[in-house]
Amino acid sequence: MEQTPVISARSLVKRYKDLTAVDGIHLNIMEGECFGFLGPNGAGKTTTMRMITCMSPVTEGELSVHGLSVQHSPREIKNMLGVVSQSDTLDPDLTVHQNLYAHSRYFNIPRSEAMHRIDEVLDFVHLSHKIKNTPDELSGGMRRRLLIARALLNKPKILVLDEPTTGLDPQSRHSVWDKLAVLKNEGITTLLTTHYMEEAAYLCDRLVVIDHGNILVQGTPSELVMEYVGNRVMEIHPPHNEKSTIVNSLRNNNVEFEDNGNSVSIYDTTDNFDAVNSITNGHSGNWRPANLEDLFLRLTGRALRDDS
Repeated sequence: MEQTPVISARSLVKRYKDLTAVDGIHLNIMEGECFGFLGPNGAGKTTTMRMITCMSPVTEGELSVHGLSVQHSPREIKNMLGVVSQSDTLDPDLTVHQNLYAHSRYFNIPRSEAMHRIDEVLDFVHLSHKIKNTPDELSGGMRRRLLIARALLNKPKILVLDEPTTGLDPQSRHSVWDKLAVLKNEGITTLLTTHYMEEAAYLCDRLVVIDHGNILVQGTPSELVMEYVGNRVMEIHPPHNEKSTIVNSLRNNNVEFEDNGNSVSIYDTTDNFDAVNSITNGHSGNWRPANLEDLFLRLTGRALRDDS
C-alpha cells in the first residue's frame, strides 16, 4: 500500500516583489522521516520551511500538511508543529520552568497537564536540575536543548529545526543529535535545515539540495554522494604552471573533476584509476571517502554567498 505524504508541495512558489525565493518546487515528505534542506545562504530553504510552518504565505502552487492546506488551515497546522528556530527566543527574565509554562499557554494546555509535560521534556533533554535557572545562566548547548524541550510541549507530529546546532561546540552538537535521533526513532517527522554536512548525514533519511529557489537533487545522503561524487575523492595542489596541463589531461581522459582555483578535486565516478594515477603522478594527494560536503560544493560551487 502506497504511503501518503505528510507534507506535499506542488509547483510551490514564493516571490518577494521582483525576487523569486522559491521557484516551483515539488516535495513529498513521509511520516516518521527526517528530511533535510541543504543550500547556500539565500537558496530558498528557510523560505520553504516558513511556508510549511504557515509563517509566510504561498505565492503560487499547492502546499499541504497532513492533508490540510496551509492557505486554508494555518491554525490547525500550527497546532501539529514544534518549531526550533535559528534564533534564540527564550525570555531572559523567566526561569527555565517559567519559559516552558508560558509556551504551554499558547496551546491552551491545562495547568496540571502542562506541569506534567514540562517535567517530561526537561527530563528528556537532561535539564531537570536547571529548572530554576534563567536562560542566561545556561550554556549554549543547554539553551538549544531547552528550545527543543519547548518545541515538544504540545506533542507535535512534525518537528521543524532551523539550523538547531549553529554555534555549538562538538560535544554540545552531538548531545543535540542524540536527542533528535531518539525523537526520529519514536516516529516524529523532522524537518531540518543545516550548514553542517556531518549533521545532515547523521540525521537525515532523505534530503534536498536547493539553490536559487530550485531543487538540484533529492534522495538519501549515501545515494546522492555515490551518484554525483562517487566512492572517493582526491584533492591535489599542483604548481600553477602545471595545473592547466593536468586539467586538460583529466578532461581528455573523461575523469570527473572540479577546478577549485588553487586545487583540483578528482572524483571517483569512473573506472579510470590508472589514468588518474598517471596524470597526478608526482603531486601529493590521497584518495579519501567522499562525503556530503563534496556533493554540496560540487552542486553549488565554492564562491562565497551573501549572508543576507
